[in-house]
Amino acid sequence: MIGKKIIESEPITSIKVKEILEEYRDNLPTDSENAELNYEQNITLSRLEKLPHYHLEDAEKMVEEISELNIKPKVAVRIVDLIPKDLSDLRLIFAKEVHQPTKEEMEKILEILESYDVVE
Repeated sequence: MIGKKIIESEPITSIKVKEILEEYRDNLPTDSENAELNYEQNITLSRLEKLPHYHLEDAEKMVEEISELNIKPKVAVRIVDLIPKDLSDLRLIFAKEVHQPTKEEMEKILEILESYDVVE
């Protein structure tokens, strides 16, 4: 890892990761010895294809809407990825967070999630 460092870091949804891996896989040169995804990339893509998720555009909108409720973007992404169904699921996501939202804020988050369709 000599000469490599993290320049920028931002949380992204799992559906965005899936899209990036699929695009990368589809654009690999076919004549190269590295013409396929590595082991970790294959495992990640395989797992992401099996999980329920939102459409990419919907997921990005939800992260923005949830972030507007004074929720960190990292936590908003986690909420969209995990698709909590009720308050107890949502409380588990916030278990180790310093900022604990009120019951009303959590209900608003659940309303936002319910307003979009999940892709199975």
